[in-house]
Amino acid sequence: METNYAGETVAVNEDGFLADPSKWTPAIGGAIAVELGVAMSPQHWTAVNTAREEFVGAGASPGLRRLAKKSGMPIKAFYDLFPDGPAKKIARIAGIPKPKSCL
Repeated sequence: METNYAGETVAVNEDGFLADPSKWTPAIGGAIAVELGVAMSPQHWTAVNTAREEFVGAGASPGLRRLAKKSGMPIKAFYDLFPDGPAKKIARIAGIPKPKSCL
């Protein structure tokens, strides 16, 4: 399935995650955030960029504990910034696969 974000046509899976994380750009991430109703702030971008860095380094999407450790943000902050499933929303905005810890 394909969709258009920020003027770019990208393939997404049935859950709306990018099929190819290398196609991600900050503009695409911002467009996904708008779709999810998330108003991005510098803290939001810290979470998203940390998730992308961890994905590139480990080859898997990080869970909240790893994100908290690497970003220096408390886990509660992720719930405040990305209500109703922060790990899933962060991964989707970051253009990486859904973490295995998410249903």
